[in-house]
Amino acid sequence: MRGSATDPTTRPHRHLRRAAAPLATAALLLPLLGAAPAQSVGGSSAGRLQHAFATAATEYHVPQSVLLAVSYLQSRWDWHGGAPSVTGGYGPMHLTDARTAIATTEHYAEGTEDARGDGTRPAVRPAVKAPAESALPARLKTLPRAAQLTGLSAERLRTDPAANVTGGAALLAATQKQLGEPLSEDPADWYGAVARFSGADDTATAAAYANDVYDVLRTGEERTTDDGQLVALAAQPRLAADTAQLIHAGLRTLPTDGVECPKSVSCEAVWAPYSQFGNNDYGNHDLGGRPASQSIKYIVIHDTEGAWDGVLNLIQDPTYVSWNYTIRSTDGLIAQHVKAKDVAWHAGNWYINAKSVGIEHEGFLANPDAWYTEAMYRSSARLVKYLSRTYGIPLDRQHILGHDNVPGPTTSTIPGMHTDPGPYWDWRHYFQLLGHPFKRTAGKRSGLVTILPDYATNQPAYTGCTTSGQPCTAHGSSEVRLYADHDVTAPLIKDIGLGKDPTTDVNDLSSRASTGQQYAMADRWGDWTAIWYLGQKAWFRNPRTAPTAVAAKGLVVTPKEGLASVPVYGRAYPEKEAYPTGVPAQSVVPLPYTIPAGQRYVVGDEVPGEYYYSVTFTTDSHQVVVGKDLYYEIQYGHRVAFVRAADVTLEDSAG
Repeated sequence: MRGSATDPTTRPHRHLRRAAAPLATAALLLPLLGAAPAQSVGGSSAGRLQHAFATAATEYHVPQSVLLAVSYLQSRWDWHGGAPSVTGGYGPMHLTDARTAIATTEHYAEGTEDARGDGTRPAVRPAVKAPAESALPARLKTLPRAAQLTGLSAERLRTDPAANVTGGAALLAATQKQLGEPLSEDPADWYGAVARFSGADDTATAAAYANDVYDVLRTGEERTTDDGQLVALAAQPRLAADTAQLIHAGLRTLPTDGVECPKSVSCEAVWAPYSQFGNNDYGNHDLGGRPASQSIKYIVIHDTEGAWDGVLNLIQDPTYVSWNYTIRSTDGLIAQHVKAKDVAWHAGNWYINAKSVGIEHEGFLANPDAWYTEAMYRSSARLVKYLSRTYGIPLDRQHILGHDNVPGPTTSTIPGMHTDPGPYWDWRHYFQLLGHPFKRTAGKRSGLVTILPDYATNQPAYTGCTTSGQPCTAHGSSEVRLYADHDVTAPLIKDIGLGKDPTTDVNDLSSRASTGQQYAMADRWGDWTAIWYLGQKAWFRNPRTAPTAVAAKGLVVTPKEGLASVPVYGRAYPEKEAYPTGVPAQSVVPLPYTIPAGQRYVVGDEVPGEYYYSVTFTTDSHQVVVGKDLYYEIQYGHRVAFVRAADVTLEDSAG
C-alpha cells in the first residue's frame, strides 16, 4: 500500500501544501473551502451527488476519492443543466458524445473581421467547415462506451447525474482491468487508469492529466455545485501515486521540437507554415524578433468552436490564418504553432497582433451555452502564467484579453469584430487559477469598481444561442448587463460603432461589462451603480446583499481642461513624422467614439505609438516604427481602446 485510503466523506482538514510531495509542485488549485458534510448528508437533497459517487464507487470497486477527483478535474462536479461541453461532454464525469452534440459552424464564420487586421495587405477571411462525424476520435465517444459497460441508455447517461457518475466509474474500472491492475481500494494504484481516462494518446498529456487528479486528491476540495449539491473530497496530503504504471499504457511520445511551454503541462509541436504563394503573397504569420524588436504586452484568449483535428489541419494551411497555441478541451493538451518571437494573425487588429500571443481553446459547438472543462482551464492558466513570467505581461484584464475585448482598428471594422470566448468563459475562476484573483482593493469612497458577479448565480438572459431571437438556456455568466437608467425596463446601452440598436443576443457586446474589467464610477442609486462606458453613463444592478462589483483603485484619464471631448483610437500608431523613408505612414484615424469632458476611464498601460511594417515574404524590409506620441490603453466599453496622452489628464482614483 503506497497511500492512505482516506474516506472522502469524512471531515477534511486544512493543511499546508507539501512542496516535496511527488507531482505536487505544478498544482494550480483553489484552497480547500472548509469542512465536508457529515456522512449522513448523502440522503439529503443537497447530498444526492455525493451519495451517487459513493454508490458508483462501491458497485464498480473504484476508490470513491479517485472517482471524485477525476470528476472534479472534468467538471468541478457541476451538472450544467445537462448541456454538453464545448467538446460534447456531458455531466459531472464529462462523458463525451460528440455525435449527438456536433455543430455545423465554427466561430470564424460568426464575424467578418480580417484576422491579420492590417489594411496594407488583402484581408484573410477563410470559410471553415466542421469535420465529418466519422473523423471523431475515441476520446469524444466515451459516453456510448459507458452505455455498453453499464447497460444504461445513452440518453440517461446524458440527463441523469447519478447515472453519469456510474458511467464514469464503469469506464475507470474497465481501464484498470485492461491495464492488468487490480481493483484496489488504494487510490495510489489507479494512476494508469486515471491517465488513460483523460483520452490522451500520448504519455505527456496523460501524465499531466493524472498529476492534476492526484494533486486534487492530495489537497482535497469542497464546493457547492451549480445545482446546489454540496460535494466534498477529503485531503490525502501524503498520497504517492504509482506513476510507473504509465510505462505499460501503450501511449505515444509527443513531438516537442522546441516548444515554448512550462514543464507543468503537456505540449506538442504542430508548426504553422511560413511560405510564399500566389502573386507575391505569403502566410500564415510574420517572422519577427520579439521581444527584442518589440515588446509582447497582451495574451488573447480565443475559442475555436472547431474540433481539435480539424483545427490542427487548418493551422498547417499557409493560406489560412494563425495563432500561437491551441489547447484541447478533454485533457488540456497544448499544441504550439507559432513561436512567441513571431507574429500570428489572430486578433483582427494588427497593432494587437504585433504585440500579443494568441491562444485558441478547443470547442466545436455552435451553442455558446457549452461549457469549458477544468482540465482546459488549468492547462491554459499554466501556459498564461509561463508567458506572463517570460515576457513581463501583467495578469489583469487589460493585458489578458478575450478576443471580444480587442478593439476594431478602424470604424468600418467594428461591426465585424469577433465575440469569443463569450459570456460563459469563467474569468473569475480563470484568474483564481492564474494566482491573481479579483478582489476589493479600495475603500467605499473609491471612484473605481471591478466587475465581479458570482458566476454561477449571475444568469443574465441571452438570446440567439441556437436560434436568432430565441432565449438561451439559463447559464452562469461572467457579465453584467448595462442600462441607460437604474431600471431593468430602461433601454440598453447603445454602441454607436455597431450601427444598430442593442439587443440581448449572445454575440451583441453593446451593453455588457465583464468580470475583472474596471470602470470609473459615475453615480449610485439604491442597488444600482453607474459607470462611464462608451462615452455614456451606464447602469448595472449591484445590490449590497449580492454585489456584482467591488471597490478598486487605479489610474484614470479624463479630457484635459478646456476640451469638450477627446477622440478614441483602436490602435496606438505613431505620428506621421516617425516613419522612415520606404515605410508608408499609417493613418492615425479615430474611431467614432469620444470621451466627453467630466468622464473618466481606467488606464491599463502607457505605450508609445508603434507600427510593425511587414508586408513582404523576405524580412529585410521589416521594421518596427516607434513614435514620440504616447497613448494610454483604457477600458472604454466591453473592448479596450487607446487615447493620446496629449489629450488627457492622468489622475489617481484610489480610495
